[in-house]
Amino acid sequence: MLDPEGSVEHQPASSFPKVLLIPLAMLLAIATLLLLAFSATRQKEPDFYTFKVVNIRGKLVSLEKYRGSVSLVVNVASECGYTDSHYKALQQLQRDLGPYHFNVLAFPCNQFGQQEPDTNKEIESFARKTYGASFPMFSKITVSGAGAIPAFKYLIASTGEEPTWNFWKYLVDPNGKVVKAWDSTVSVEEIRPHVTELVRKIILKKKDEL
Repeated sequence: MLDPEGSVEHQPASSFPKVLLIPLAMLLAIATLLLLAFSATRQKEPDFYTFKVVNIRGKLVSLEKYRGSVSLVVNVASECGYTDSHYKALQQLQRDLGPYHFNVLAFPCNQFGQQEPDTNKEIESFARKTYGASFPMFSKITVSGAGAIPAFKYLIASTGEEPTWNFWKYLVDPNGKVVKAWDSTVSVEEIRPHVTELVRKIILKKKDEL
């Protein structure tokens, strides 16, 4: 059809591009969601429970299994002057408060005074038979310096406290954040109130949620 000026009348724009708008909008929405999810993952700060470690039987395990409970992380040794008093007290603490709301997490280390020279199997046998240790134990590791495993690097970075001897103790809350650290000279009995208070909060929270 000609318009008054004699030119071809302009038809409305084709509806074809409109058909493309819906899938295009869907693609943009999906891309946006993926970008947000990726950003959230990248921005999420690590905590102690995000790490994986090797247990004393040689199996790679995630510390995520302990999320929601309190953990006392200790670098243990079998031939140290602190061995007897600490192992006894750690097992008593485990017996009194664990394993549903609390666990001692024991990491053997031969870094200080060469006082953990045995194999993982021998270390576990010693702890279980001598002290009845029922808490989780992990493979022998390095806990300080460049060779420290990532989980311990996180403990050190969080507290500014790096182990200088056997039986350093790090208290980790249910969310994987490090609350406090104590050196070898501080007894388990001295830190028991700190552990008990965190466990008490878990129990009260669970009661409130019922």
